[in-house]
Amino acid sequence: MDKLPDRLDRRILEELQADARITNQELAKRVGLSPAPCWRRLRRLEEAGFIAGYATVLNAAAIGLPILAYAVVSLENHHPESVAQFDERVRSRPEVLECHSMSGANDYLLRIVAASMESYEHFLSTQLLQLKAVRSVNTSFVLRTKKYTTRLPLG
Repeated sequence: MDKLPDRLDRRILEELQADARITNQELAKRVGLSPAPCWRRLRRLEEAGFIAGYATVLNAAAIGLPILAYAVVSLENHHPESVAQFDERVRSRPEVLECHSMSGANDYLLRIVAASMESYEHFLSTQLLQLKAVRSVNTSFVLRTKKYTTRLPLG
């Protein structure tokens, strides 16, 4: 599958984004296929990389992680060893949910969860700011989430 998904494939992807636990039988019914062709299409979509994986989305606050922060990070330099050290640190830290290399004035944007402001400060001071390559970290804390989705628009 070298091209973008067709209408039926997009319907399959839309249904899976709504409910990844849907059975193949129910999925086939919703998209207007019989189960075998639906299953084959689903497997092709997975193999072609349109489906990156399946996950259970947890409620962070309910499991004791009510603090959601976005940290903008600037590095002192971009030497390969500095970048590799930074990359390894963020990969190894479970509280860092996302790390994006950015264009513009700053180098990285991190999405971080924490149990408290104190635990965020501890992470910041003992993990990020201990890296020699980190020049600055500017953090914004989420006060209230107005919209959250993992669904991509498929048009």
